[in-house]
Amino acid sequence: MALRYARLTQISRFLPYIYTGNRYQHSRHVIGTFAFSLIPLPRECEQISKNGVSFSISTMSKVSRKKSTRQVDILSFIQSTFSKLQGPHHCWFNIVERNKEFFKRDGAFLVLAGPFLDNCSSQVAGSVDSFEKIKLIQQRFPLLHVMGFLPGCSISSTADQTRLVELVMKEYITFPVLLSNKNFPEMENGACYIIFKNFRNARVYHEKGLDIEMLKKAVEELNVLPNGNSSSPTNLKSTWVKQVEVLKEPYLCSSLRNLLLHFPGCISADESSDRLFLSDSNHHRIIITDGNGKILDCIGSCPGFEDGEFEFAKLARPGASFYNEDEDCLYIVDSENHAIRRADMERRVVETLHPTFSINKKNNSLWSWIENKLGFRRDEDTKSEEFGSQSLMFPWHLMKSEDDSMLIINRSFESLWIMDLASGEIKEVVTGSKLVTKMLSFIPYNKCQFIISKHCFVNILSGFSKILEICGELIMEKVHFVKQMPHDLLQQQIDSSCSTKELPYAGLISSLTAIQNHIIMCDMVGQRMLKLSKESGVLSNFQFSNFGILGLPYWLSFPLERVYSVAGGLQGAWTHQLQHLGLLPGRVDIKLNVDIPLDTELVEPLQEGCIWLQARGAATEVSRAEGILESSEKVGVSQQWYDELDNLAFSTAESELTIEDDDATSDLKSDDERVHIDCAVNTSPGISEVIICAAFYLKLRRDPDQQDSQEKYAARITDILNPERIGGMRRDLCIHLLLKSNRDLRDLVFMKPLHVRIKLDCIDHPKAVHNSKEIILTDSKIDFTVSLHT
Repeated sequence: MALRYARLTQISRFLPYIYTGNRYQHSRHVIGTFAFSLIPLPRECEQISKNGVSFSISTMSKVSRKKSTRQVDILSFIQSTFSKLQGPHHCWFNIVERNKEFFKRDGAFLVLAGPFLDNCSSQVAGSVDSFEKIKLIQQRFPLLHVMGFLPGCSISSTADQTRLVELVMKEYITFPVLLSNKNFPEMENGACYIIFKNFRNARVYHEKGLDIEMLKKAVEELNVLPNGNSSSPTNLKSTWVKQVEVLKEPYLCSSLRNLLLHFPGCISADESSDRLFLSDSNHHRIIITDGNGKILDCIGSCPGFEDGEFEFAKLARPGASFYNEDEDCLYIVDSENHAIRRADMERRVVETLHPTFSINKKNNSLWSWIENKLGFRRDEDTKSEEFGSQSLMFPWHLMKSEDDSMLIINRSFESLWIMDLASGEIKEVVTGSKLVTKMLSFIPYNKCQFIISKHCFVNILSGFSKILEICGELIMEKVHFVKQMPHDLLQQQIDSSCSTKELPYAGLISSLTAIQNHIIMCDMVGQRMLKLSKESGVLSNFQFSNFGILGLPYWLSFPLERVYSVAGGLQGAWTHQLQHLGLLPGRVDIKLNVDIPLDTELVEPLQEGCIWLQARGAATEVSRAEGILESSEKVGVSQQWYDELDNLAFSTAESELTIEDDDATSDLKSDDERVHIDCAVNTSPGISEVIICAAFYLKLRRDPDQQDSQEKYAARITDILNPERIGGMRRDLCIHLLLKSNRDLRDLVFMKPLHVRIKLDCIDHPKAVHNSKEIILTDSKIDFTVSLHT
């Protein structure tokens, strides 16, 4: 017995001192992580094994409230950076310069600190798990200031900054990140969470082995109010909440979203109908194409969580999908919403399969419906299903088993949810941990017997193998397609996925699909689609067409139902030209001539769906574009009221609306190489405004007599996208991101927006000379040119 006591005393120095209660302390410096604390244990375990001694390991998360000088230095340094976006020892990323709300020094803060950038490209799930935890807290507590802190890096290094942008895009990080060239010893052992209020009394939680519930309790102790629909403290693992505010998006990647595809993460196929379903993840939409790239339809209007028709449904970073031919439905993983959505392809309607929620039938008034649409419905009226430990948390992969169950896996392959296809009910949850697998690689397991908590350790270890046992065959089928792609391409994609060391291509299983005689792959680095011929083995770019189906991107168009406030105002609502004109009332024909950059060309003629025209005030829209809505009048309710009030009649007769094929386009190119957009409005006395927005899909022009380097092509695309103008990213950084794709950048399709405002000031109707009661309608013409050149 004495010998056992001596042996246990010998290893006690490696274990934390844990106290009961809501707060946990160490009597010495905080041990970095559970994994690091076990490094010297193999020798100790071997010695103990010889004497027949077994011991218990607690995976309870460790927290330090030690108010050391070092800790104070960290808070003082972070606080000092709030005055400037960039200084000699720091640089802020992923934040709007005009966002003064974040730089308030009062309030509660949650900081993910440490060398997480070093782990973002490794095949370890820890970094993914870190971001999932902090994003989950951010969703539940919107009033909490969340940020990342990356010490010990070169703030002027383009390589580090490029990796950070890739990390923001891959993990969809919406909070600001502070880079510093200073080192802090507390963070040398890995990432940690720092929680404090008003820059006092900071508590440090080390990342590995940390329970999400502990973070939640620590935030609640700072009296931070949860989401408006979570008035009572509930299990944080119940992830679904109705979003009161519009989903925040990463600001650092605001320029890259003008590419045709923005992190195309997953793809699936309907071979019988020759259809592909592409998850354009960071554009929050599903693009439906045929096998040749012609865009047939699009699911999703803007980021959010809302059911409805394809044009109005809202998704949040969709992941994998699969098509059920028997139901003619597409099942979609809605990752950031922690949900599974079902798209009825015949009715063109999106519904939420999981989680389910019920609405109190007593409150079925119009006002209750409006409250629900705006996200202000009370908890007693809208109650989400209680999930407990079975909640979906950032799901990503989706497969169908032989028994018609859905197998849902997160990106880190640590959790598997088995869901009933018909009801959306989760039947079983399997969890695993690659940390445990890694630990077993150096611990002499046959020489050291552990008495371990069933919840903390055994289920984790057996869960990982069980995931492979359940999904192994389906995963290997996908991996078979993956291995047919070029090796260099796969190595590049692995860094953008989250693959395991045991299955290096597992993270790519949802980014490939087979259709007819081709394998289609999502290139998450090059922001494109690739097509591999099974017969010839030739790899080529997937060519898209019929862009009018995509419409005007949500970050460019601002109809009333999409207007919302963000930090610094409406992002993307810049104006190429603002015209002020004084005219007489009547019909106004507007001809807009657009000069596109000389070294670019339109991928295809501009379609009606890529043009958005709005007339406000004392004007009504007559036609959108020449040849599309010819001589048709479109009178709004306000104009009808105005006509009835004054008992006036326009001299122009209304004509029937001409309906043309969906593929109809304007004659946009002429001899002067300009793009022309023609429209007309009817004006009345008063002030009015005509807004013309358009999305031009361009690529660099190929000149057979001139061949430039890819660096010059990347620089030219960067100048056209003009990141300094629309926010945040420096020129060199964007160039490096484009060059990482290792492709011919002349094939890269990107979007150049147009935004023109025309203000009209119309005087009263002129009176006829022979009869003072009659009025004169005047036809006017406006012809002006705008340039998209940079």
